[in-house]
Amino acid sequence: MSYNVRSLRDDPAAVARVVRAVGPDVLCLQEVPRFWGWRGKRRRLARDCGTAVAAGRRACGLAVFAAPHVRRAAREFHLLTPEPDLHRRGLAVAVLEVGGARLVAASAHLDLAAEPRRRHVREILDLLDRARERYAAPVVLAGDVNEEPGGPAWSLLADRLRDGHAVAPAGEAATFSARNPRRRIDGIFADPDVEIAGCGVPGAGTAPAADFAAATDHRPVVADLRLP
Repeated sequence: MSYNVRSLRDDPAAVARVVRAVGPDVLCLQEVPRFWGWRGKRRRLARDCGTAVAAGRRACGLAVFAAPHVRRAAREFHLLTPEPDLHRRGLAVAVLEVGGARLVAASAHLDLAAEPRRRHVREILDLLDRARERYAAPVVLAGDVNEEPGGPAWSLLADRLRDGHAVAPAGEAATFSARNPRRRIDGIFADPDVEIAGCGVPGAGTAPAADFAAATDHRPVVADLRLP
């Protein structure tokens, strides 16, 4: 599951209810709290979601949470090249073991500006190539791309990894905004040897419809993946 939670500025309890309703094994988050008291806020969010923090640092507002039955084998955090006057971007990586299989799960949040967005995608793909080789595990990248399918950065990702919703659409596509969803700017991308059984925004019946609008300004994306 991928979810931009907007620094919990809306309704943190609704965020937790949405996550618990979906019940993901792995939760990749963007815009988690990163200022005063950030560690406590992050741990509290993980607990309220029924998960534990598997990866992430203060910088960049990225985190990977994992369900209790998922074991963390390793974790990494990478800062991407800085861009003047823009937020610092990064990549949070957790190497996880679930059901006897290993997975490299990564969370990213790309720039609003087009050129840094493309450059950071190239950096992310290089980092994921190294992680795939280092841990001998397939890669899944989840995050807020800040661009729709067909854009240059999205196309770079989709050329190397499989776009979950394009491969196996399940549920609605649009993720932004939560109150008036018209754009698909959040996605889950997987290595070719990961089977994608379905991917999309979870249905309103998963959690109360009011929670999706109240929790944050993005809707979550969920992928049902079968690991080799």
